[in-house]
Amino acid sequence: MVFDRYLFKGLAIATVFIAVTLAMIIFLTQSLRFLELVMDSGASGVAFLLLTLLALPRFFEIILPLALMAGILFVYNRMTIDSELVVMRSTGASPQMLARPALVMSGIVMVILLVVTSWLGPMTLSNMQYMRQVIKAQYSTLLFREGVFNPVGSGLTVFLRDRSDKGELLGLMIHDARPENTTPITIIAKRGVLVSTDTGQQVVVYDGSRQSYDPENGKLARLDFARYTIDLPEGSSPVRERWREPDERTLWELINLDPNDAGDQAYRRDFVVEIHRRLVSPFLAPAFAVIALCALLLGPIDRRGMGKRIAGAIMAVVALETLYLTAFNLSRDGVAGLVLMYGLVFIPLLGGLYFLHPMSEGTQHKLLQLIQRKHAVAPAGGEP
Repeated sequence: MVFDRYLFKGLAIATVFIAVTLAMIIFLTQSLRFLELVMDSGASGVAFLLLTLLALPRFFEIILPLALMAGILFVYNRMTIDSELVVMRSTGASPQMLARPALVMSGIVMVILLVVTSWLGPMTLSNMQYMRQVIKAQYSTLLFREGVFNPVGSGLTVFLRDRSDKGELLGLMIHDARPENTTPITIIAKRGVLVSTDTGQQVVVYDGSRQSYDPENGKLARLDFARYTIDLPEGSSPVRERWREPDERTLWELINLDPNDAGDQAYRRDFVVEIHRRLVSPFLAPAFAVIALCALLLGPIDRRGMGKRIAGAIMAVVALETLYLTAFNLSRDGVAGLVLMYGLVFIPLLGGLYFLHPMSEGTQHKLLQLIQRKHAVAPAGGEP
């Protein structure tokens, strides 16, 4: 149908635009979390970008339903102001027919959210946490402070006078008394740089001397060099296998817990609650969409705009999201929270679908008469 294609195209463009805008805002806010870690550790810009991108998918659960709801409010309100909805209704299009493209769009978003919540979101979150742990472990040896002797593992001490704007180490003195050396070595150099290789981290120093003392013959050996390389030990904080939280596991991993893992068995209740959340949360998208559709398609049309209805829909969605998060927290303590969580999602969804269906016209007419009767009685009751 022409109306369906026209509405769906407008909804798709608006939803994608709003979702991308919200994602960029989340991207910028999340990048601040990793900026200090990356700068202090000396990690590359690629690591910083990858950390931020890995943190983003778990926010799709919030971004996509809100973007869909905002897109529906924008498109249908604009069409009301431009009298396009009036023309469509004059051709016999019912609220259900006008809502059909938005419902299809909400179904697509719901499927995307099912993939995100069951697999993509937890997988990227787990990889992000592991990458943070690796950066802290592998780059801990590179956190040299100026003006102090920095112990790097067992038997290796590094002193640097200053650090240039380009990241070079200036005024270096390195004392290497590790067991693999036959005698302790002291290296003095004008400057140096930190590099990472496939085998580990190294300090490459320039324009200096290497001195070693042989206690057997009492001689001091000195070697001047233009370039010298010192291998650094692996991070003092090795990467250990960590217990993954429920939100870091895919839906399949939540269902198939390790019976030999004490942590999995101790927090079995949290895993069950997380499974229910993964299954229910995607339905928030059609629930938000139905609330917005009922606000704009039911009742008389005001071509000057429907600001009050839009405000009411936004307030309803905010209240629903707040109560849903509260129910999720309560579900960790008992079954009542789970029941409330399901009810908050499916009661508005099914109720909204009913009111959009033509079979609810009788109910809508009775409700409209009741509202009009209350408005008519209120002024009379208020007179002295």
